[in-house]
Amino acid sequence: MRITRDTATIIRDTAAELFGAPVRLFGSRLDDQKRGGDIDLYVETDLTAEDAEKRRLRMLARLARRLGERKIDLVVKTPDGELPIHAIARREGVVL
Repeated sequence: MRITRDTATIIRDTAAELFGAPVRLFGSRLDDQKRGGDIDLYVETDLTAEDAEKRRLRMLARLARRLGERKIDLVVKTPDGELPIHAIARREGVVL
């Protein structure tokens, strides 16, 4: 996994604050052989899509303040629907 322990802690704590749920890291940052790449995160919530989007944006803003400017993609699954990326993140992701 190509994020530091401190970064993982900040991400995990921020997700807990805003979603009260675990967060998964998925994508290229799981492969130690690759370089660069954005930080792909996945959270599941029972919130409405509108409330989840507000918290998603708030989480990205907090992470930018706490981690500095980095490319972070945050995928949030709500009860409103299932997308292929949700299954990939659950299957391949690692809970932080």
